[in-house]
Amino acid sequence: MSAFVHSMASLRFFGDDLVPDEITALLGTSPTQSHLKGQELIGRRTGNKLIAKTGSWRLRAIDRAPEDLEGQIFEILDQLTQDLSVWASLSRYQPDLFCGLFMGSSNDGISLSAKALLAIGQRGISLDLDTYDAGDDDDSVES
Repeated sequence: MSAFVHSMASLRFFGDDLVPDEITALLGTSPTQSHLKGQELIGRRTGNKLIAKTGSWRLRAIDRAPEDLEGQIFEILDQLTQDLSVWASLSRYQPDLFCGLFMGSSNDGISLSAKALLAIGQRGISLDLDTYDAGDDDDSVES
């Protein structure tokens, strides 16, 4: 089994009452992307104007090639508060770690350490792993 060729990771919070500045103050760092519900957005590919259906706060790690998902997890978490009571207060936004894993062959694999899994679990973060085969266009992936 070989390793994935490329990985991406993004911590995400969503909610109708989500105020990005409040999340930023609680977590201690600014997001890569954020918006309020009802805010006008411009589509990246189309340039069309859209209205945000819900609030969003996202912090993205630097993409890695070759894959280093564990490094990306800690790149994100190390920027944020270690206070688990803050994380508990944010659970209503159902935080998730969206990860894209890009295969170079038909049988690529990944392992995460107990330390990484514990750090995610203690913060109430769901792990969302999306895998893409070598033929997928990674430009179409939304984080």
